[in-house]
Amino acid sequence: MKEMQQKVGEFTAKYNLNSSPEIRYIDFISEAGELGKEILKSGGYGSAEARRTDSLETEMGDALFSLLCLANGLDISLEQALDRVLAKYEARFSEKGDIGSGR
Repeated sequence: MKEMQQKVGEFTAKYNLNSSPEIRYIDFISEAGELGKEILKSGGYGSAEARRTDSLETEMGDALFSLLCLANGLDISLEQALDRVLAKYEARFSEKGDIGSGR
């Protein structure tokens, strides 16, 4: 994960694509929406199970790129964030038998 963040950081620096975290967040949400649309399309809008398509893979890459840019802009290590959330879910599962927050 660290390598991906570094790779994206170098790419955005090379092409002067730096933006504020607020703009990066809006971009991430937009890409997540496009990813959702491709998931729906790949499953015929509910008539079949979603499946891998080239468009779906591209949109997943766009969403990942946007998330990596957001994390970089906020100086957040996604590897540390993932480790933290996995530990949180592990504790919840040990306590309750599932990972839901119970809210």
